[in-house]
Amino acid sequence: MLKATSGAFAATLGLLAVLAFPACKTSPNEGEKGGSATTDSVAAAPAPVDTIKIKMAAMRRDSLKADSIAKKTGQLPGAILPGHRIVAFYGNIRSKGMGILGREPKEQMFRKFEGVLKEWQAADPSIPVQPALHNVTITAQGSAGKDGKWRLMNSSATIEEVISWAKEHKCILFLDVQPGHSTLQAELPKLEKYLKDPIIHLGIDPEFSLATMPGVRPNQKIGTLDAKDVNFTINFLARIVSENHLPPKVLTVHRFTRKMLSNYKNIKLDPRVQVVMHMDGHGDPTLKKDSYDAYIKAEPVQYTGFKLFYEYDARPKPHHIMTPSEVIALTPSPLYIQYQ
Repeated sequence: MLKATSGAFAATLGLLAVLAFPACKTSPNEGEKGGSATTDSVAAAPAPVDTIKIKMAAMRRDSLKADSIAKKTGQLPGAILPGHRIVAFYGNIRSKGMGILGREPKEQMFRKFEGVLKEWQAADPSIPVQPALHNVTITAQGSAGKDGKWRLMNSSATIEEVISWAKEHKCILFLDVQPGHSTLQAELPKLEKYLKDPIIHLGIDPEFSLATMPGVRPNQKIGTLDAKDVNFTINFLARIVSENHLPPKVLTVHRFTRKMLSNYKNIKLDPRVQVVMHMDGHGDPTLKKDSYDAYIKAEPVQYTGFKLFYEYDARPKPHHIMTPSEVIALTPSPLYIQYQ
């Protein structure tokens, strides 16, 4: 069994109580023929309740409270980063071609994962390792589909199964989104019920975000997201954290080119969401390090991640899959590691 190191989740935030509005009463004679209405018997119509405005006000107050706590302690209670290093196996449990998660039989894969986690803990005993599964849950497709959005979501049965895998092996779980020709604004609400679980976090992939590229199929060109899309995602997760009294969520954003993310300086952080900019390129270790320096280190957001590919990083020889010690030596040292 893999040991969970994320600690007990403390409930620290909550929305304000719903405002109560007094009911209006009318005179028994109101509307009867011959009755005379008085100023005492005619009630004013109740003002419309703007529930969206109430929720937004509550969110702003929650944000201020979160900021205040984070300034005193460094982060909110239950935060995974920077006190842990997340090590994840990535893929889709229904696909052998998307990554190590799903490529091998379940128990064989978890035995391999156990060994990887031990390597990382031995390479840096100063920080506990948090095991994670990273399942591509909304996947870009090679055909448009009925609605022309070029993406498909896992069935509820598949999502529940990978959740059970994570809980069985004391892992946290990332649900990853490749929006195709849809948008994060349209796709993320489909995952909200799962994100209410404290062990479930989120990944978004600009490579397969093509809404601004009409007619382009996934894998024909590298897609893009803007800071406003990341901010939407941060606000979406922050609301879920507040409404459900959860510890902070971790959000991974894949990146291996400059154009995959525009206006990074406009990303607005929130202590309820821990943002990892994740170097997602494969190949020669020298090129991977250069990409990390150019697109992650040189354009910092918050925390950093680094991806290792079992199939692609070691080809052609003499290339090799970078060791934990080699990755740890990067500056800044990544706190999210993903194996595909």
